[in-house]
Amino acid sequence: MGLMLPTRHPKGGGGGVSTRWVSLFCISSFCFGVFVVNRLWSVPDPIKVNEKASSMKKYQERDLQPIIDCEKKDNSIQAGDILSQVSQTHDVIMLEMQLATARAAQASDRDGSPMATKPGTEQTKGRQKVFFVMGIITAFSSRKRRDSIRETWMPRGEKLRKMEKEKGIVMRFVIGHSATPGGVLDRAIDAEEDQHQDFLRLNHIEGYHELPSKTQIYFSTAVAKWDADFYIKVDDDVHVNPGMVASNLARHKSKPRVYIGCMKSGPVLAQKGVKYHEPEYWKFGEEGNKYFRHATGQMYAISKDLATYISVNRHILHRYANEDVSLGSWFIGLDVEHIDERSLCCGTPPDCEWKAQAGNPCAASFDWSCSGICKSVERMEEVHQRCGEGDGAVWSAEF
Repeated sequence: MGLMLPTRHPKGGGGGVSTRWVSLFCISSFCFGVFVVNRLWSVPDPIKVNEKASSMKKYQERDLQPIIDCEKKDNSIQAGDILSQVSQTHDVIMLEMQLATARAAQASDRDGSPMATKPGTEQTKGRQKVFFVMGIITAFSSRKRRDSIRETWMPRGEKLRKMEKEKGIVMRFVIGHSATPGGVLDRAIDAEEDQHQDFLRLNHIEGYHELPSKTQIYFSTAVAKWDADFYIKVDDDVHVNPGMVASNLARHKSKPRVYIGCMKSGPVLAQKGVKYHEPEYWKFGEEGNKYFRHATGQMYAISKDLATYISVNRHILHRYANEDVSLGSWFIGLDVEHIDERSLCCGTPPDCEWKAQAGNPCAASFDWSCSGICKSVERMEEVHQRCGEGDGAVWSAEF
């Protein structure tokens, strides 16, 4: 039980602060605080807020517009513009080909021209439009072969020029010049040209191992001189039926890039000393591999676009040891249609004779074992008599 101390209560009239004054002071402080806050932290005007929001929206729409446009463009392309772009691309390609052809036609005026002409003669200005140009690859030593062709399947003199004018078929023996231009070999060709007017002279040094280069220059020269639908290469020991050739080519006239011939894929010969040895055999893979598919070299045809391509790019197209392989390699990677035309590689009689009797006359005939007609000078007349289409066939052919 502890001691309890008495509680002391203040008297009403003492010196403490009155409760009324404390309440009045609190109310006054609250009012003052509200006044200060309203002055320093004013509420934004709703109109201005709306204006700012509208401005921000326009800003975002402006920044997003390229993205929206891109999406619209993508949808538009998917919806149909692809065809339009393809059409435009085709037009550009055709224009480039026309420009390339024009450059090829001016090749005789540039350094490194493939065209060769006799002194004192003018080159024809402007290219003649024809159906096809047939270049018969020949050599200085092949005078008798040329005569055997002139006496059988190739028209001579006025008939040759008439066929060129009326049927659009050009035929020329293709030859370059000797290592000593103006020498006895070149003069012999000059005399033969004066007599027959059926040569296409190249700015090229003749030689068997230069056939890939000669073929390349032939196409470049022919493109510069004639505007043809097709350009043909044929050896001078092959029998040809020009009417059948024209009929076969006519079936492919509407196609842009065609490579026509008897397609083959022979072995790559790595052994030195053998015929058709390929020094760059290692590029074709392991030993025993075969070449890519290409036309046999006795005779083949290419369309205008491909001949122009060769002409424009002749300085950078690689040449292998064999001419037919070289040509086939130039078209790898291009959108080219390879057409295996077996009528361009019939055998000599009785093969071509049986086919003619069966209603399938051959466009060209030769012996595979000789890569041409064996002993062609002696046998060309026989082959022509037994397998020839007749002198009037080319004039009656529809193409």
